[in-house]
Amino acid sequence: MTANRTGFEPVFCTIVPPHILDKAARSGDPALSAPARRTLERDALERTRRRLTTVIGAPSVAAPADAVEHKPHRTVFDAGHRTELPGTKVRGEGDEPGKDATVNRAYAGLGATFELYLEKFARDSIDGSGLPLTASVHFDNEYNNAFWNGEQMVFGDGDGEIFLDFTIAVDVIGHELTHGVTQYTANLTYFGQPGALNESVSDVFGSLIKQYSLGQSAADADWLIGAGLLAPRVTGKALRSMKAPGTAYDDDVLGKDPQPADMDHFVRTSSDNGGVHINSGIPNHAFYLLAVALGGNAWERAGQIWYDVLTGGELAQDASFADFAKLTVKAARTRFKDGEELESVQKAWSQVGVPTE
Repeated sequence: MTANRTGFEPVFCTIVPPHILDKAARSGDPALSAPARRTLERDALERTRRRLTTVIGAPSVAAPADAVEHKPHRTVFDAGHRTELPGTKVRGEGDEPGKDATVNRAYAGLGATFELYLEKFARDSIDGSGLPLTASVHFDNEYNNAFWNGEQMVFGDGDGEIFLDFTIAVDVIGHELTHGVTQYTANLTYFGQPGALNESVSDVFGSLIKQYSLGQSAADADWLIGAGLLAPRVTGKALRSMKAPGTAYDDDVLGKDPQPADMDHFVRTSSDNGGVHINSGIPNHAFYLLAVALGGNAWERAGQIWYDVLTGGELAQDASFADFAKLTVKAARTRFKDGEELESVQKAWSQVGVPTE
């Protein structure tokens, strides 16, 4: 698998940040701590495997001979609660739904992601060239995460205590597959501000995929990432909130959502690759502010500006928030001239404390 940039970044991307799992792993209740510890251990192994496949080369993935251009080619596998991937094939493109709701949700989520990118951004799959979309469900035992490993999507079933089935939230599927889009385009370094941009871009397009599939306007959307994933015992709504970063959960076990909404509250940390899942709240909030200011469907103008920056070839792998913001101003001017889009982009970034000049 090749990237569009030199110095390919071996990114292993999970939807649940390590700081959440760390909190759960320290719980005095073994029903909460044991699955969290196993998940952290598994994530560490998968992260190492990802680095190795980048060095020695991963198997190339090509569309089958009978694949139709501009149509999805989805395959869902059942890992059978083991960790060998991909597992046993249980549904292919065009197959009728089966009895396993998890398989059906994964299949539908792959399709929803493909549809938004094709219909609204003229992108044929995540690589732009019809890449087959592969997912494995029922990964490991009580696995509290979902991830993109550079080749495919993988979903855990959750432990039922803190997390539920990770196919429940279509924005999670869209989020992880968008890491693939970033991999094939800007290839943002997964550390510090460029890493937070990498995470934020996935949140943005994950949210857009959810809104598009539900037919929601920017005003109607909940702007939550991972709503429905938290088990009933958890005090919280989701993993993250783009509308109000820092408010997604406040729980006795998981602690309080640490995301900042602006640069005044930027978190300096060496954990989580320099806070990639934490400081992503800042560009997330900027996008939310832009989308609601423009109104209508968020993918039409706000999303188009973000997509133009991600795929335009000018975004450096080590881009800062300010670098990204300046390119959104340029993209807004190029596509929409000096209309309300340009002013709204500048205002949104100003509200979160990121300069655009």
